[in-house]
Amino acid sequence: MAQKIKVKNPIVEMDGDEMTRIIWQFIKDKLVYPFVEVELKYFDLGIRHRDDTDDNVTVEAANAIKEFGVGVKCATITPNASRVKEYSLKQQWKSPNGTIRSILDGTVFRKPIIIKNIPPAVRAWKKPIIIGRHAYGDIYKSAEMVIDGPGMAELVFTPAGGGGKRALAVHEFKGPGVVMGLHNTEKSIRSFAKACIQYSLSEKCDLWFGAKDTISKQYHGFFRDVFAKEVGKEKDAMEKAGVNYRYMLIDDAVAQVMKAEGGMLWACMNYDGDVMSDMVASGFGSLGLMTSVLVSPDGMFEYEAAHGTVMRHYYEHLKGNPTSTNSVALIFAWTGAIAKRGELDNTLDVIKFAHAVEDAVIRTIEGGIMTKDLMLIAEPKVAKYALTEEFIDAVAVRLKKVIG
Repeated sequence: MAQKIKVKNPIVEMDGDEMTRIIWQFIKDKLVYPFVEVELKYFDLGIRHRDDTDDNVTVEAANAIKEFGVGVKCATITPNASRVKEYSLKQQWKSPNGTIRSILDGTVFRKPIIIKNIPPAVRAWKKPIIIGRHAYGDIYKSAEMVIDGPGMAELVFTPAGGGGKRALAVHEFKGPGVVMGLHNTEKSIRSFAKACIQYSLSEKCDLWFGAKDTISKQYHGFFRDVFAKEVGKEKDAMEKAGVNYRYMLIDDAVAQVMKAEGGMLWACMNYDGDVMSDMVASGFGSLGLMTSVLVSPDGMFEYEAAHGTVMRHYYEHLKGNPTSTNSVALIFAWTGAIAKRGELDNTLDVIKFAHAVEDAVIRTIEGGIMTKDLMLIAEPKVAKYALTEEFIDAVAVRLKKVIG
């Protein structure tokens, strides 16, 4: 084999949970370590270690990304009550992704991987639909309270410099219920808008933004107005690049996207982006065919898969049963991080290697070797599916032929 390609600067690696943790090691052993020499700053974000460290390891990992510029993250568990019991956890720890997004103040861009023999479920879709998800605030940083009985719930703001408080009645409860408080910041919204505009300019694709300002006249209206101002500042650059901006109500945007051919960046508020990225991923074939990158305003990048830890397959694996788990998005998380590291370091051979891995993955699937989820939607149909490790092995064989 040819000499290993050297990656100049470190990449922050964040390990994860369940089936994706197992696949993560396969990818490193079969598609990374044999071909490249890279220093990995390792953080174990597995649920047990997060619990042992009171989730401080997640904060440490996010700060490491700020130090080194590029990170790659495996899928992780965000525990609910049943998971707390299953893993004997101290508490329901917050989403690691949410913590990292908050620290980096980043925007998540998710883009489907187009493969010739995996046709989109929506007939109109011909080009990738990129989701730009605001990665701060809203329901992910909310304050919640269960109401036991009658009483008044209020939204109260107390100025830091003194002065009168401002209070707004939320609801007068006649009996038990529940209440939630959401927030966002102008700084984060403006960073989100700027990131989306710059991404649309770099990709030369139209930019859509949808909210519900007819109902939420102040909260959603604030987002709308910030976007309008930032688009106004970049009007000349956008016109020169042939990039158009459209603001729509979120329900209209959903209806329009189902009829569009794609090729746009759809900027979404946090919850909308969470939901719509899964819808778009599924529509293009699978959550396993979706790239995801968190981009901070100061140029830090964190790559991950768009899907979760594949719990059902993990339980089968623990029983000793074979699984056919799609590893494409996890592989592309690694290639995205490696390519960005090469771009920032100006090492063309590193970038070329990352693209070679991606090409090997796509050609393997187009050659008829794929996991069960893709076999069920492939056209033309294939006779059998590959098991989890078999697929990665097939990619490795193809890659070795290219790399040498």
